[in-house]
Amino acid sequence: MAEPDVVLLQFPYSHYNEKARWALDYKGIRHRRVDYLPGPHMPQIKRLTGQTQTPVLRLDGNVIHGSARIIDEIERRCPEPALYPEDPPLRSRALEIARHFDDEVGPMVRRALFSVLLDEPDYLCWMFSSKRSLPVRFLYRASFPLARGMMGKSMGITDRASIEEAFEATRRGLAFVAENVRPSGYLVGDRFTVADLTAAALLAPLVHLSHPDMARPTPMPAAVEEFLAQWAAHPSVGWVKEQYRRHRRTHAPANSGQLKAGDGL
Repeated sequence: MAEPDVVLLQFPYSHYNEKARWALDYKGIRHRRVDYLPGPHMPQIKRLTGQTQTPVLRLDGNVIHGSARIIDEIERRCPEPALYPEDPPLRSRALEIARHFDDEVGPMVRRALFSVLLDEPDYLCWMFSSKRSLPVRFLYRASFPLARGMMGKSMGITDRASIEEAFEATRRGLAFVAENVRPSGYLVGDRFTVADLTAAALLAPLVHLSHPDMARPTPMPAAVEEFLAQWAAHPSVGWVKEQYRRHRRTHAPANSGQLKAGDGL
C-alpha cells in the first residue's frame, strides 16, 4: 500500500507550526513541508481553508487547519506512539492543559516575542525569507514597513500596556509548568503526552534551542539575545530543553522534502 500524501503548509520558526511538526515527527509520519512567507501567504491559505492561519495539513486530499485539529487527526489515524493518555481522566487533563496553552499562553508568547522582532526588521525578514531567491528577499524586506502595522495589530501589539500584558502572561505560562510538572518530569501521568508537546512547543520561542526546526539564525540582534536571556534561568526553560532532548525527533522528509510556496510575493 502506498504511503499517504502528507503535506504541511507552514511558517518556519512559528511555535504553533512547531506543534504540528513535532507531532508528525514524533509519530514518524513522513511528510513534505511547504514554507510560506508571513503576509503574502494570506490569499493562498484563505483560498484553501477559508481562514488565514497556519499550520495547514493536506492529508490524502483532506485539508486540516490548526495545530490542535492536526494533532487530533494524526492521533486518530496513527495512535502509536500515543499522545493522548488511555486513562480517561488523564486524557481529559492532558487536553485541558493543551487547550490552556493554545488559548492563553501561546498567543501571549508570540506577542511578547514580536514586540521585540518588529523593531528588528532585517532579522525578522531574514528568519522567514533566508531560503528564498535574492529578489524575493529584497522585495519582502522592502515591503515590511507596510506590513509591520498589520502584523502588530493582528498580534494585539497596540501599546505598552498590551506588551506588558503579554510578558506577564508569558511569566504565568512558565510558572504553570514549574508548578504542575510531576515527579515523572511530565505534566500528566508518567509519560510524554499532548500536554507536554503543546507546552514545550508554545514556550519554545523563549528558549535557545539547537533543534534544526527551531534554532534561530545567527547572529541575533542584541535585543533578541536580551529577550532570551531574561527567561534563561527559569526552571521551565530547562524543562522545555529536556522535552526537546528526549522527544523531539528530526524531520524525515517524504518525496521532495522542503518546498517553497512559489517564489514571489
